[in-house]
Amino acid sequence: MSWTDERVQQLKDLWAQGLSASEIADILGDITRNAVIGKAHRLGLSGRPSPIKKKPTRGATILALTERMCKWPVGDPKHQDFHFCGKPSLPGLPYCAEHAAVAYQPASSGKKRDEDRNTGERNVGAA
Repeated sequence: MSWTDERVQQLKDLWAQGLSASEIADILGDITRNAVIGKAHRLGLSGRPSPIKKKPTRGATILALTERMCKWPVGDPKHQDFHFCGKPSLPGLPYCAEHAAVAYQPASSGKKRDEDRNTGERNVGAA
């Protein structure tokens, strides 16, 4: 296999589209993944992030949510950047550990405040 001008241009186009070296090799035919990587390197084509080491996402859209993802809303629903947390949720809960801690407060502290408010007493501690 030789690198014709046409094949080099096709490699550049496919690389720019974000296809993997294996996918490019399959499309070009009669070439290996390593040959694609080597040629891309010699051409000085920009490196791309590894698909294995994905950067953390900024959350999930309503369409991307699954039952195992945290459904804590982030931002204003009226804005374009609104999303949901998207981290793995705790078993049996709709939220991740961080957001479950915020959503589910112990009942005793809230109950005590309500009792104090109703009786007019203040919990000032022992003197």
